[in-house]
Amino acid sequence: MAGSSSIPATTVREIRVVQRADGAAAVLAIGTANPHHCVPQGDYHDYYFRVTNSDHLTDLKPTFAKLCGMTGIGRRFFHHTDEMLATHPNLSLDARLDVVATAAPELAASAAAKAIAEWGRPVGDITHLVVSTNAGSHAPGTDVRLVSLLGLRHDVLRTVLQLNGCATGCAALRLAKDLAENNRGARVLVACVELTITAFRGPDKADSFDALIPQGLFGDGAGAVIVGAEPYVHERPLFEMVSASQYVIPDTEHMLTMQLGSGGIGGTIATGLPRLAAGIVEQCLLDAFGDRLAGSGGVVEWNNLFWAVHPGSSVMLDHIVRALRLAPGKLAASRTVVREYGNMLGATVIFVLDEVRRQREDPQGEGAGHDEGWGVMMGFGPGFTVEAMLLHAAT
Repeated sequence: MAGSSSIPATTVREIRVVQRADGAAAVLAIGTANPHHCVPQGDYHDYYFRVTNSDHLTDLKPTFAKLCGMTGIGRRFFHHTDEMLATHPNLSLDARLDVVATAAPELAASAAAKAIAEWGRPVGDITHLVVSTNAGSHAPGTDVRLVSLLGLRHDVLRTVLQLNGCATGCAALRLAKDLAENNRGARVLVACVELTITAFRGPDKADSFDALIPQGLFGDGAGAVIVGAEPYVHERPLFEMVSASQYVIPDTEHMLTMQLGSGGIGGTIATGLPRLAAGIVEQCLLDAFGDRLAGSGGVVEWNNLFWAVHPGSSVMLDHIVRALRLAPGKLAASRTVVREYGNMLGATVIFVLDEVRRQREDPQGEGAGHDEGWGVMMGFGPGFTVEAMLLHAAT
């Protein structure tokens, strides 16, 4: 009979109810990794001009030294070594991508293995894989290689995010939250891996201060997170992922850009970016979470929260502190990470989240007992985009 069906009309809704988790997604484990090659930031301006055979550009070197000193970075880690650069002084784009194709999955697997070990469940229980990177451009890529390196199930559901800049770590965790909450029993492995070999280049005498920023700021690293809802008895939730938001600020497309060209990854980072971020960050947070965080007078006291902010640089953090009227030490986790590792693009926020966890668990740490268990994770990317997530520290 036309219009009739052998399947009851309620079946779709019933299936949907069964599929969805009852609780909020949570961070269940965190792992991080870096390459072995480390360069102190205080030496980097000399190192950079030496390994790129650019010591003759004497007028540019003081400008780059000033830039390196402004970042608040103490050291950075790199996959590319002096020997690699000496052996291949003019790395083609194909050669760079070949390096990434091998090295990125291995570094991501190292971070993921640490997260899986902390999580304590069999690797076969991972149902979804989200990989983010700004380095590679291969298909099949890091996601497929990770399946083999980690021994994941061959029916694991994979998603890859590319060229989302420094916001990609927050974006990957936002996606993981949705996957975990909409698939009962799902356990999502997020792996963010960054290698700067695709963006590394020598200075040019025509370079401006802005053009040199990427060379003085970015480093290599990988961060991994296990995300799941309705934790099992032996799982230990770290942070509940309460709510997520994303804003693109109008007319700012030129402020932060990335593109893959014949010379590798290039783009622009405007000097005025920290000031721009500071000017809009409070309104973005109020629009996203203000109704949940406002006190009796309708005012949000930002100092009552813990903060996992993608640092960018110490200058960016200084502007955010002033914009949100934060007390000294509120961005201690971000400052520690940028000092110890530099800006590792999308992976950085996972390092910050891990540092927040450490500081909160240390009775003498700067994060112990100084908030009400609520916090904000935040990152910035091309667009200009602000990614934010409201977190609650699990007990």
